[in-house]
Amino acid sequence: MVQVEVNVQDVFSTQSPLATTDAETLSYTISHSTWESWFCQWLKNMHRELPTAEVYELSLRLTDNTEIQALNAQYRHQNQPTDVLAFAVLDEVNSPQLPAQIQLSMPLYIGDIVISVETAHQQAQQQGHSLTIELVWLASHGLLHLLGWDHQDQESLLTMLNQQETLLEMIGLKLRN
Repeated sequence: MVQVEVNVQDVFSTQSPLATTDAETLSYTISHSTWESWFCQWLKNMHRELPTAEVYELSLRLTDNTEIQALNAQYRHQNQPTDVLAFAVLDEVNSPQLPAQIQLSMPLYIGDIVISVETAHQQAQQQGHSLTIELVWLASHGLLHLLGWDHQDQESLLTMLNQQETLLEMIGLKLRN
């Protein structure tokens, strides 16, 4: 049985002035337990792509364009907002620092996903679906990056997008009608 601990940091709702001034259009209600349930279902389905562990851990940060632009500039040298950033840790986990039985009993931290709610809102409007759907779409994209997926060419991008649609359908959501 796959267990997942998700540290959800919704700094957008609590700190961004846009969250209070445009509260009606930037509304989304995804509870911590719902995020955890979705990530658990996704990781259970994709367990073959993970190192063996009893518990997996990741963080999800919902923020604004200002913060994600600063992170994008610092880590990707692109001084502009983006929709989602993923900071994978799995490549560093395979080092033999701890005995295997200790590694199995500790949560395996797989990385951080950061999503700009502002950019997600703009993209949701352009795509004609809800902000919630866009946030989940971006979270699934970030998760795939944490698991080593990438989209260097058109073929790998299409494969990744198809997998994202599969992940959304797995939790009962549809990207398109």
